Amino acid sequence: MKKLLLQTFTLIIVSISVFAQNSELTGVVKDAQDNTGVSGASILLINARDSTLRKGVLADVNGAFKLSNLKTGNYKLRISSIGYANLETRVSLGNGLKDLGILKLSENASQLGEVTVREKQVRVEQKGDTIQYNASAFKTNPDATVEDLVKKMPGVTIENGVVKAQGEEVKKVTVDGQEFFGDDAALALKNLPAEVVDRIQVFDRLSEQAQFTGFDDGNSVKTINITTRQNKNNGQFGKIYAGAGDDQRYQSGASVNFFKKDQRLTIIGLSNNINQQNFSNQDILGVLGNSGGGGMGGFGGGQGGGGGMRPQSGGGGGTGPRGAGGGQGGGGGGDAGNFMVGQQPGIAKTTSIGLNYSDNLGKKVKLSTSYFFNAANNGNQSITSREYLGSVPQMYHDTSTTQNKNLNHRANVRLEYTIDKNNSIVFTPRISWQGNDALSTLSSRTFLNSQTINTNATSRNSSNNGFNFSGDLLFRHRFAKNGRTFSVNLGSTVSDQTGITAQYSISRYFTPRDTTQLVNQQTNSQTNSNRMSIGVTYTEPVGKMGQLQFDHNVNYTLSNSDREVNAYDEKLFTYSVLKTSLSSVFDNTYLTNRTGMSYRLRSKNGFFTLGAAYQNAQLASQQTYPIAQDVKYAFNSILPNAMFNYRFTNNANFRIFYRTNTNAPSVTQLQGVINNSNPTQLSTGNPDLKQDYSHNLSFRYGITNAKTAQNIMMFLNLTYANNSIVQSTFIADKDYILAPGITLFKGSQLTKPINLDGALNARTFMSYGIPVSKIKSNLNLSAGVSYAKNPNMINNVKSFTNTYGINGGAVLSSNLSEKVDFTLSYTPTYSIVRNSVQTSLNTKYVFQNTSFKINWLFGKGFLLQSEVLNQAYSGLGSGFNQNFTLWNAGFGYKFLKKQAAEIRLNVFDILKQNNSIARNVSTAYIEDARNQVLTRYFMLTFTYNLKNFRL
Repeated sequence: MKKLLLQTFTLIIVSISVFAQNSELTGVVKDAQDNTGVSGASILLINARDSTLRKGVLADVNGAFKLSNLKTGNYKLRISSIGYANLETRVSLGNGLKDLGILKLSENASQLGEVTVREKQVRVEQKGDTIQYNASAFKTNPDATVEDLVKKMPGVTIENGVVKAQGEEVKKVTVDGQEFFGDDAALALKNLPAEVVDRIQVFDRLSEQAQFTGFDDGNSVKTINITTRQNKNNGQFGKIYAGAGDDQRYQSGASVNFFKKDQRLTIIGLSNNINQQNFSNQDILGVLGNSGGGGMGGFGGGQGGGGGMRPQSGGGGGTGPRGAGGGQGGGGGGDAGNFMVGQQPGIAKTTSIGLNYSDNLGKKVKLSTSYFFNAANNGNQSITSREYLGSVPQMYHDTSTTQNKNLNHRANVRLEYTIDKNNSIVFTPRISWQGNDALSTLSSRTFLNSQTINTNATSRNSSNNGFNFSGDLLFRHRFAKNGRTFSVNLGSTVSDQTGITAQYSISRYFTPRDTTQLVNQQTNSQTNSNRMSIGVTYTEPVGKMGQLQFDHNVNYTLSNSDREVNAYDEKLFTYSVLKTSLSSVFDNTYLTNRTGMSYRLRSKNGFFTLGAAYQNAQLASQQTYPIAQDVKYAFNSILPNAMFNYRFTNNANFRIFYRTNTNAPSVTQLQGVINNSNPTQLSTGNPDLKQDYSHNLSFRYGITNAKTAQNIMMFLNLTYANNSIVQSTFIADKDYILAPGITLFKGSQLTKPINLDGALNARTFMSYGIPVSKIKSNLNLSAGVSYAKNPNMINNVKSFTNTYGINGGAVLSSNLSEKVDFTLSYTPTYSIVRNSVQTSLNTKYVFQNTSFKINWLFGKGFLLQSEVLNQAYSGLGSGFNQNFTLWNAGFGYKFLKKQAAEIRLNVFDILKQNNSIARNVSTAYIEDARNQVLTRYFMLTFTYNLKNFRL
């Protein structure tokens, strides 16, 4: 411990000792021919008197660079980049900032002769807080996508369509620094060919305002930036394909890119019935229907696709395998957050079209915009088995069918206008619309000590629409004094969701007496939300290396919900009998005023930031129907934050970040009205909910060795929250009258959101990458540990569900050649669930995923592709423990000029063993779910690859 304290103290002293450096050097590196920024150019500053004193940096995605904390004196500046002639110039530095303006590089016209390279190729570099991968060090087939490329890179994984880097979800993908299909990371990676990539950069992208001020406001997102090759970013490239199979299976699509200097247009489209759903988070606005009901609004969520399982966080903060062909199913439900998922369980017929356009309109305007349309018809059959964690061992089983028709439009725009060198405006509007029609059936049974206590059969027919619009307008001003800035951000969000649902249910309760309940009703609902915000930020330099930031933010949100439930009138043959106990009109306002101050101290090798904010929040709820009720709360919070970033060397970086945050309950959670979408599992809101308060601590360390091509990355994240909003479950031990006409029968459940303290989540991730020279491959090892302590309340008894997860992974990917590309991986996950009250339900389960994939090009245009995936899991419920192998294979032939055309026969699930099983752990129960998946089919596909690059 003393040694650790001494090392920490030494790091702080080293950081402070270099603050005497007081000069800065900036500039922009551009291509002499087309005047575009040279991303990733190497900048090296060499002391004229002592050439051993050097400092270097890489240019950003726009070619801009900045060298800070320099001593005054004379230097030699050397700029280099692959494909360009080196540029050298003399620089004299005095006190303050020296801007070199635009520095142009000319292409290197000389051709290299035969060269034998004996050093290991640089695969990964740690450049400050950015991890940079050299794409040429990872061999892929000629027609591979960027998704195929990044899967080979250490620390990068793709699980159920979710892209993760160093254990964190990637929220955004940019191409040469420009937005690409908004926030849909998976979509971007699937629709760019790997051969155009020069480098892959992974970093935490700051918000627009934080990029300007240099202060991290906590709104950064994990981002992948794709730097394109200089000879591959001018022209047309992409592919067009169409295929037909047995059992009326089909697929068709296109992905075509038009790149011309700064002007870039991408057009994508697909239509198929083989479960390529191509959804993203923005496609689901919270209006999808669910077979299960049982949650707020009676809807549910899930994840899944064509088949196979992947380890992923389970429901309710637990961990466990989540089916790629399934996920949360049957009776789950929840607020709008439950719908923000990727693929839906079951089998889908999908048609989608996407456009992405970016350009520099003159010298002052940068435009990036995208549009995406998705139409899907999804069908699913699921089986769910659930065991509750209360003091009484109650079991729940259901089978359900769903049929969803979903339409979605969304558009994103980013417009940046540079008024002059000191003033700029950034406007980012986003709009989306969704329509959904759903038909579902549910058959459920509840057991107590192996005795059936109730059954339920429900059919629902719903039609829902959702509309979202949001926009941010940011004005930024830079004063003449370096470090002094002023910015104003205006934000607005408008959300409107409407729906109508018809429900017919028959429920039978066997104790204490045999009772049958009939529900025949129609629900009309409308939820609106309007948010307005303004933020003002001012920064002021303090001394030579310090900077202060002052900010004030005001956020105002007005939400309202109108829910009307009418029973069926047998005489009038209409839904005209108002159910007062199930209807309500509810309004909610949430106003926050937040004032903060932060201090940032920079050094040669890093920086330290310390700050705090005072926030006053006013939460007011008003119910006007069926009874008048007002609830008002005021919250005063101190929100500290801190960050320390230290660069030991150019290839080793350490970062620790702490922040606090508050979150208000949603209007749905606050609305105290009973929801009987599943009559045996009722739910209601809670107008007495308070905002939560959370602490988050993250640690990150990365080191690379260019000579040995080895790299190590470590990540730790810890979150602790008070007043967490969790579900309280009450299992009736007798019949209870909840409201006129609403009875909670014995054995049925009532769930309600409440505030509880003590929620804790911790997770670690570590990866190690090393080349295996003897077989020309890369070996990536990973390991992680997770722990979640979630409070819950069952029958008014507070308990904690503790979930432990241990996972590892090994991926061996080939670097043999473009002809042979193989990947062998093994990923085990071990999970333990412990409940502080119901110890008899403590459980352990294991999931193992082993896969082998090979692509082999041989002869004159022949290709063979095969992928074998084995999934084994144990410790689940009866009938859910399985071991199955999913084998897909294809054989094809390439022809025409430059082998641009290809015809291929693929077989999916050769062994006909595809399956979809998931374990979900919540605060109230442990659940196993099985969903419908595709099984064996054949597909003959023709593909034409367009490659027309202009050098």
